[in-house]
Amino acid sequence: MAYINLENKLPGIRSLVKYRPETGRHLYALVRVLLTGDSSLSKGEGELIAAYVSSRNGCIFCTESHASAARILFENHAQVVDEVLENGASEILSLKMNALLQLAGKVQISGKEVRSEDIERAKKAGATDLEIHDAVLISAVFCLFNRYVDGLGTSLPENSADFEEMGHFMISNEYKFHLNSNP
Repeated sequence: MAYINLENKLPGIRSLVKYRPETGRHLYALVRVLLTGDSSLSKGEGELIAAYVSSRNGCIFCTESHASAARILFENHAQVVDEVLENGASEILSLKMNALLQLAGKVQISGKEVRSEDIERAKKAGATDLEIHDAVLISAVFCLFNRYVDGLGTSLPENSADFEEMGHFMISNEYKFHLNSNP
């Protein structure tokens, strides 16, 4: 049960977006650009960063929903998601992606944890300025989302299998703002 009366029974961020659509539409628009927009990071990589940061923040709703989406997008390499959630890296991923995850982990602690040597490590691993920018912004945005979702005590789905359905829904709808969507 959420800490405030959200006037709906939706889980996680979806309940908050429905409660306050004038703010929710902007949050969805930002996530849509970051996770489905033009980027040399794949959609799976963006979802993986979101899940990793959410996991480090202990936000079950965001971790499980974005990890589900990442598993779907990584297809035959879905185990990489669990490796990253457990270890912060995976041997299956490129050096670049592991460096961006390390950077995301520092942002999750505090933006001031990021040092010039972290940026240089990512660049030496092949990350572009845009990829570094997007990894940092995804990390920062998901820190906000995690605090928003948990700070208002939103609910989790009744069935853990619902997270897989949410993953499919997020991917197929590309975070388009729909108040009446079910998952």
